[in-house]
Amino acid sequence: MYHPLSYVHPEAKIAENVVIEPFATVHKNVEIGEGTWIGPNAVIMDGARIGKNCKIFPGAVISGVPQDLKFVGEETTAVIGDNTIIRECVTINRGTQANWETRVGDNCLIMAYAHLGHDSIVGNNCILANNASLSGHVIVDDWAILNGFVAVQQFIRIGSHTYVAGGALVRKDIPPFTKAGREPISYVGINSVGLQRRGFTNEQVEHIQNIYRYIYLRNLNVTSALELIEKEIQQTAERDEVLSFIRNSQIGIMRGLE
Repeated sequence: MYHPLSYVHPEAKIAENVVIEPFATVHKNVEIGEGTWIGPNAVIMDGARIGKNCKIFPGAVISGVPQDLKFVGEETTAVIGDNTIIRECVTINRGTQANWETRVGDNCLIMAYAHLGHDSIVGNNCILANNASLSGHVIVDDWAILNGFVAVQQFIRIGSHTYVAGGALVRKDIPPFTKAGREPISYVGINSVGLQRRGFTNEQVEHIQNIYRYIYLRNLNVTSALELIEKEIQQTAERDEVLSFIRNSQIGIMRGLE
């Protein structure tokens, strides 16, 4: 259902049961999946690919032109997965030729005034609270939670099942299963509450805690800690995820508490 006071380009691909409210604007090169709701004054720009059963609240701008001086008009996209909620005045810029897309996964909640810069990738089941801001080329893995006013610089990766405290300035990678806060950004424990809510057993939580004792609590450098973890800790999916994340970090991981 299109409200007569909305504007939908005749070449936009709109599925059945999509509701587009008054004063919303949908540009030409746009695809919107079944059951999605586009609120008043939302702007869906060229390159938007929005999944099924999403809710886009008033004032949001999806697939805006990248805020990157290297962008020269290449055809890129901003992809939003199914069942994702994008609240008031969120801005999600489309990709550049570096990655060709910006992507948000399924079942995410992007709260009011958050910003996702060009070429950022947000996984499934993530929450970005009010005014959280991702620079370009940021990766946020599944089940991560970024609280209000978290600011993430370019080329950072935030691991799965992490919890980043409000107001944090993220200049280093945040390994999976951890909590991060303070200034400069630091390890403050593992995200035990979040893990338990998602069905991790007490044994799994203790296993993850033991891994991070090597990294942050035993006065080892990172290389030595990883070698000992590989030798002394039972191989599990969680152990291998931590090892792989840290070994592939290009910018280095957050520090421990001092």
